[in-house]
Amino acid sequence: MTKSTAKTTVIDSKVLMTKEGLAEIKTEYDFLVNTRRKEVAERIKNAREFGDISENAEYEAARDEQSFVEGRIAELENILNNVELVVKNSCDGGVGLGCRVRLHIDGGEEEFQIVSAPEANPDEKKISHESPLGKALIGRKIGDKVSIKAPIGDLIYTILAIK
Repeated sequence: MTKSTAKTTVIDSKVLMTKEGLAEIKTEYDFLVNTRRKEVAERIKNAREFGDISENAEYEAARDEQSFVEGRIAELENILNNVELVVKNSCDGGVGLGCRVRLHIDGGEEEFQIVSAPEANPDEKKISHESPLGKALIGRKIGDKVSIKAPIGDLIYTILAIK
């Protein structure tokens, strides 16, 4: 179901998330609401004191930052209002949300954790269950091979371990 207002569109759909991911989202939300929002408001107040706000670059930058912070707060509120916690069961039955998967690719090994889209962070080797690789891995077992189409050609991954 979608609700529209003059300002925003909110989509009421469940957001799957691990316990760790939910904790990170709550921490970020708390920081933005209780710390960052106040810092930006103070920055805007100080910029106003410089005089004419129509030609005040500091004021414009502070307002832009406020817009970003408020947008992120709204995004996090939507996630928190629609979160469905995924309790990680044993990954013995195959790859699922929350599982760590060790893969063989092109003579090397990579390990990824399968997470929800809001938790995904390639730098931390956390891939979304909605990504091409994540989709291909869900439900697979040790020894299975998955093929992913990439611009350089098909990539073949072999599942070595699931934890």
